[in-house]
Amino acid sequence: MKQLVKLATQIGERLKENQQTVTTAESCTGGGIAYMLTEIAGSSAWFERAFVTYSNEAKTDLVGVSNETLIAHGAVSEEVAAQMAEGALKAANADFALAVTGIAGPTGGSDEKPVGMVCFGWATKKGVVTETCLFDGTRYDIRRNTIAHSLCRLLSYLEAEK
Repeated sequence: MKQLVKLATQIGERLKENQQTVTTAESCTGGGIAYMLTEIAGSSAWFERAFVTYSNEAKTDLVGVSNETLIAHGAVSEEVAAQMAEGALKAANADFALAVTGIAGPTGGSDEKPVGMVCFGWATKKGVVTETCLFDGTRYDIRRNTIAHSLCRLLSYLEAEK
């Protein structure tokens, strides 16, 4: 928890320093990333809003993921993570968006998409970057590692923007 608070604090400092904002679109973490970011006092200056898009319907309704993309690639895919991030960025009118969609388990996995597979998307007005990771452990471990990874990458993107 301390590591996550430290990351969120650093993110907040960078965003505030640059007068920028961030938004999240989350599926498998159920709002955990937004929770960590808003643990920081004063986060209302740089945290815009969060979208918890657990169902496919929420992904389409709230952040504009296309049904075609969901059908072609499935909810757990880099294509969906990218559309989630882009849609959240636009809906929130933020400077940065991060999105996660994955299988936290303990059930729901397959040979093609095992438990622990998480797809990430980080978007700015310049474009979107995606990544897929496979985390081990319990549901708690997978969700915590997803939150940590998304915050670490966001911080690295913010530092590269300097």
